[in-house]
Amino acid sequence: MTHTLEDRTEALRELLERQFQEHTDQLAALTVHSRQPDHGGHDPDTLRRLIEVAQQGVAATAQALRRMSEGTYGVCDRCGQDIPTARLEILPSARCCVPCQQRG
Repeated sequence: MTHTLEDRTEALRELLERQFQEHTDQLAALTVHSRQPDHGGHDPDTLRRLIEVAQQGVAATAQALRRMSEGTYGVCDRCGQDIPTARLEILPSARCCVPCQQRG
């Protein structure tokens, strides 16, 4: 079976939408725990870090979906070259190609 670019883009969109929902659900649950007297059994510092990570996940997936709707998804923010599909399949919210990411 041959996969077209459109098939891959649609699959990545669906993956990003699922990840966005998962991060949003996780953030909601962690927020509830943060308001409980015992923090839902979590150490307060650990809970704060988990909330940060969930917020970053929501932001990264939302930005990737925005770039997709703008037509700039899959283009490196730094060098302007296409980000390889294999990288996007591993990290759908990637903003940079590997060489640019490694340069920091």
